[in-house]
Amino acid sequence: MSPEFHRLSRRRLLGGLLALAAGAALPPFPARASEILTREVPATGEALPRVGLGSWITFNVGDDPLLLEECTAVMAAFFAGGGRMIDSSPMYGSSQATIGHGLATLDAADRVYAADKVWTSNPAEGPEQVAASRRDWGLPRFDLLQVHNLLAWEANLDTLRAMKAAGEVRHIGITTSHGRRHGTLERIMREADLDFVQLTYNIVDREAEARLLPLARERGLGVIANRPFQQKRLIRRLAGEPLPGWAAEIGAESWAQVILKFIVSHPAVSCAIPATTRVDHVRENLAAAREPLPDAALRRRMAEHVRAL
Repeated sequence: MSPEFHRLSRRRLLGGLLALAAGAALPPFPARASEILTREVPATGEALPRVGLGSWITFNVGDDPLLLEECTAVMAAFFAGGGRMIDSSPMYGSSQATIGHGLATLDAADRVYAADKVWTSNPAEGPEQVAASRRDWGLPRFDLLQVHNLLAWEANLDTLRAMKAAGEVRHIGITTSHGRRHGTLERIMREADLDFVQLTYNIVDREAEARLLPLARERGLGVIANRPFQQKRLIRRLAGEPLPGWAAEIGAESWAQVILKFIVSHPAVSCAIPATTRVDHVRENLAAAREPLPDAALRRRMAEHVRAL
């Protein structure tokens, strides 16, 4: 196949993605978006859809115009389906600039709940890092700023508290992932003035159920669940397994929806943040945040079934 054909095909695909993104900037929220289940942010009572959008790896696309518009198309589908929270970090390469490109293309600054992080071992650099992140996103302020993976957490959290007091951010929090440092996170949750915690939680990574999730409810903290699919490993592991009969009871048509429904049905979880590069996957993910959801008894059956596979 000739290089000219590849260039033409790439140009046509780019044009199609641009048209999709441009079209998505026009309509208001569709009726189906109102079906997305929400949970109130304990600190303010603001309703957040229970499925958000992560950007680790998937949005780190540099300046490639085709990949940028693929990400913009994902964002267009996310907002059209009623999604709000997008989560990123300075650690995620060009992901923040990619989000900013999508928000500008879609004229969607008023639709996003913007969640970002401080990621520096030198807390003196924190304010400028946040300012650079804001410029990448193209927003005047963030809705949520988090200390990334507890890095220099005491001093960086002091910075975020000061920013919140000055009205420069609405909510503040702290994150961990891969099940790491739960003891330290528990201590911070008990002692610090926070609005959110972010941690790893899914149908097989359930350590947080023992202490952290009950503590979040007790302390009135929002919880963001990261790594819902173990960075695709969990989906690959289950790919060859048939959906059990109880999946139909909760309206789950795929293993991804089973996993997300398990996560967002936990009473302490505010939002799960799966990452994807595909429009069909973002729609599938958002559909998991609709009724019906499993009750406590079915949640136990779900976890036992997956553990036995």
